[in-house]
Amino acid sequence: MEFAWLCGALLRRTLSSDSWARLRRGVSAVINIKKQLILETDVIAYIHEDLAATSKGERAIRANFHIAFQAGKASLLDMNQSNPQVNTPVRTRFAPSPTGYLHIGGARTALFNWLFAKKHGGTFVLRVEDTDQERNTEEARAAIFDGMKWLGMDIDEGPNEGGDYGPYSQSERQDIYEKWFQKLVDADRVYEDEGAWRFRFERKPITMHDLVCGEVTIDYADESINPDMVVKRSDGTFVFHFVNVVDDIEMKMTHVIRGEDHLMNTPKHLQLFAALGVDPPKFAHIPLILNPDGSKMSKRDKGAELGTYQELGYNAEAVNNFIALLGWSPKDEAEIFSMEELIKAFDLDAVNRSPAKFDIDKCGWVNQQHLLALSPEAFAEAAKPFVAKAGLTTDGQYLRIAASIQEKVRLLGEVPQMITFFTDPDYAFDEEIVAKVKKNDAAVSLLESLADSFAGLSDWSQAKESIGETAKANGARPGQLMFPTRVALSGMGGGPDLGEILEILGQDECVRRVKRAIIELS
Repeated sequence: MEFAWLCGALLRRTLSSDSWARLRRGVSAVINIKKQLILETDVIAYIHEDLAATSKGERAIRANFHIAFQAGKASLLDMNQSNPQVNTPVRTRFAPSPTGYLHIGGARTALFNWLFAKKHGGTFVLRVEDTDQERNTEEARAAIFDGMKWLGMDIDEGPNEGGDYGPYSQSERQDIYEKWFQKLVDADRVYEDEGAWRFRFERKPITMHDLVCGEVTIDYADESINPDMVVKRSDGTFVFHFVNVVDDIEMKMTHVIRGEDHLMNTPKHLQLFAALGVDPPKFAHIPLILNPDGSKMSKRDKGAELGTYQELGYNAEAVNNFIALLGWSPKDEAEIFSMEELIKAFDLDAVNRSPAKFDIDKCGWVNQQHLLALSPEAFAEAAKPFVAKAGLTTDGQYLRIAASIQEKVRLLGEVPQMITFFTDPDYAFDEEIVAKVKKNDAAVSLLESLADSFAGLSDWSQAKESIGETAKANGARPGQLMFPTRVALSGMGGGPDLGEILEILGQDECVRRVKRAIIELS
């Protein structure tokens, strides 16, 4: 919650750091935001009790607080009127099922909830919906936690973090569900049917006001179309709809941001909220993600599994950037965002109603922009695990070697292949590229002259310039020798700037490599 509106700079200067921290915690406890009712006397009483101020100090605190409080209350009212999305303090959640790997759609749902909570100074909760004991796996559960950690979404409350509203795994909450189920029994809203228990719908239209989809109405008048739903199975376990609602109540969720495939579930949930006598959270259903051919993206499609992004060498911040753009459009034309910039820019008003199309090439481009924005040192460090896994050294000139190809790669996983030739004296030649060089009848003679020119240089910084001079001296264009030289030094037709290759390898090694290439081409 933003405390600036409440206490202001005057009060902040009045209190010590410890007192200020205690005041912030206390104010959270005494404010009833839901009713938009803020009692100044409550906070004054808190100051008196907890801060144990001297009479003189207390008078100063009260005077400063009164000034800040009146201005802050007006600001709060303005804020609530101008942004109907927010009912502070914001609490959002990501509630995956550990029945498979974390996919890109789930990661986007987590991100939108995380961004919304962070933007409004709220709380982001991870809740594991693990009631499907037959399909749950420890590997899938670990993949969820690992994926969230890699993406950099810090969790405020969850199975590992704890919190005031746990447990945060549904498999540990059976007693809680029984308590709320009894409320339905007492209200005569459930009845037994073949060992299971069904929830009795109210036979009337149910209208939801979605922050993305707008107003949606489902008419429950016809029981043949919308029969009463099972909330408790014959084996005593509870179904998704019921536990989902109970958990949102118990964990005091203010906003439920989830995929559009849950849109038709929401009127059912609204009936449950009403039957349990609790006001529902605000709902926002984000659009589906489609494949390039327009089909709905599934867990089996290319680019769906989040774990592959880390394995291939995507930058986590770039992946967040890319998936944020799957259904959300910033107000300007910007496409590249840091996490801090995403938090600042994100708004549910800018989430699109129409489906988002997944484009793996666009994801690669976004990743490249993030890699380019890194310092050479940060890029080298990010690439180091991939380089080490390939068995390449990260000592000596590694920093300079990595920096030489920073502009050439889209993924960190491409780095080892791009730099292998630097440290491998017996680097392989690309057969197709060698065949292309052989079409240049003058290539071998030009390289022979270049070997002599390289060996005779007293100033190696002139090496790149000498390539063009050697070509001209032999009646050729510089381009006729530049490409064979690159192939001779690296075995490849592309890669780092030729000047960087010459400087990193040094004079003796470049002479050796040119002579080696002459043998390969002869």
